[in-house]
Amino acid sequence: MGRIYVIGHVNPDTDSIAAAMGYAWLLRERDGTDAQAARAGSLNPQSIWVLRKLGLESPLLLNDASPRFEAVVRRLDTAAPDRPLRDAWTIANRTWGVAPVVNADGTPYGLVTGASLFGFISHMVGNHPRRQEMRLAEILEMPCRDACDTQAARFQLGGRIRDSLSRILRQEGDDFLVVNEQGYYVGVCRQRDALNPPRLKLILVDHNEPGQALGSLEEAELLEVLDHHRLGNASTHIPIRFTVDIVGSTSTLISERIEEAGLSAPPPIAGLLLAGCLSDTLRLTSPTTTDRDRSAVERLGRWALAKGSPIEDLTINSYGEQVLNAGSGLAARNPQEVVNSDLKLYEAGGFRFAIAQVEVTDLLQLDEHRQELSAALKDLRDRNGLDFAILMVTDVVRGSSRLLLTNEPPKLMDIPYPPLPDGSRLAEGVVSRKKQLLPVVLGLLES
Repeated sequence: MGRIYVIGHVNPDTDSIAAAMGYAWLLRERDGTDAQAARAGSLNPQSIWVLRKLGLESPLLLNDASPRFEAVVRRLDTAAPDRPLRDAWTIANRTWGVAPVVNADGTPYGLVTGASLFGFISHMVGNHPRRQEMRLAEILEMPCRDACDTQAARFQLGGRIRDSLSRILRQEGDDFLVVNEQGYYVGVCRQRDALNPPRLKLILVDHNEPGQALGSLEEAELLEVLDHHRLGNASTHIPIRFTVDIVGSTSTLISERIEEAGLSAPPPIAGLLLAGCLSDTLRLTSPTTTDRDRSAVERLGRWALAKGSPIEDLTINSYGEQVLNAGSGLAARNPQEVVNSDLKLYEAGGFRFAIAQVEVTDLLQLDEHRQELSAALKDLRDRNGLDFAILMVTDVVRGSSRLLLTNEPPKLMDIPYPPLPDGSRLAEGVVSRKKQLLPVVLGLLES
């Protein structure tokens, strides 16, 4: 099937990163699939800490699924501009009739194609009777540069094909050069390949709504969705495997599939999945927690805390405390980072809005940073063209939140969380964006 990318939502949290890496490992181990974990945004402080603690590399950053020239390039053999044309002739006979000509410094000089070669011969021979008696061997001894199309279009290896479609269609030739960021030759692509590029194969974890997925999702081939959030999925052209289950974290679902396969994850992967589960369920205290999450934590703890593990000296509780502490706090983080690092976008009742969440160990931290966070929240609203935005500051120790709202519509005036003198709202006992806050907001907007 080719490479499959397993990827979580934009602004990934630890559960999203863990699910992508854990499921990619399972697909490789169980099915022999060429699966690679990816991420659709920057890592948050908690995920960075967990990956470093476990000695794991960060997943590949994949901003959008639009095919790039690297998917259609072919690295053909090359000839030098001063070498005899027979060098290019030999290459062209082994390809589809094209030979790239490359300078000594690695930059492309041009392409020798059937059209450029015919044009060169026509120019050389023309209507002169004596020239018409020239042998092919004589022509092939001339330098490649003389028969080269130096106007062949050049495209960046990492450039999106769709951004260059109009240029591709305007070009007279059917073959184009592909270069890297430094302008060095990488290969050649054909027009027909560029117009029908292979689609990226994707598996989405920890989300199913297009608005929370990487860009250009519609240009990818979606194979599967594995999630624990509300439905808001994109339509697909063919049936896919689709799982949305009522658990506290996607890491729980991954651990169950590993167990069903009769496998045990290696300690670093198990430790990552354990962090994802403990983070999303606030160490099993969130109202989203189920018995399956508790079983998953016990299972992952057995695998993750084994002898020789990077966290063998910890317990599930002590590890969970470290994980939550790594993601909490406002003082050391930029306000823009705070409102963007764990952000979800929604549409309901004719409104487009965002709910961001940040974890702290004491809600009093908000008092020192409220003005800066409010300004960052307004900037977030304006940059994304939203009607309003909410920042949910959650105390992971005491199990409550305070809400900052910007530009709240009249329908949200009845939100059942009392306003405080500073303008924020106190949401006692509310720690889950998905199960507690979002349903209240949606109910008011859609009423």
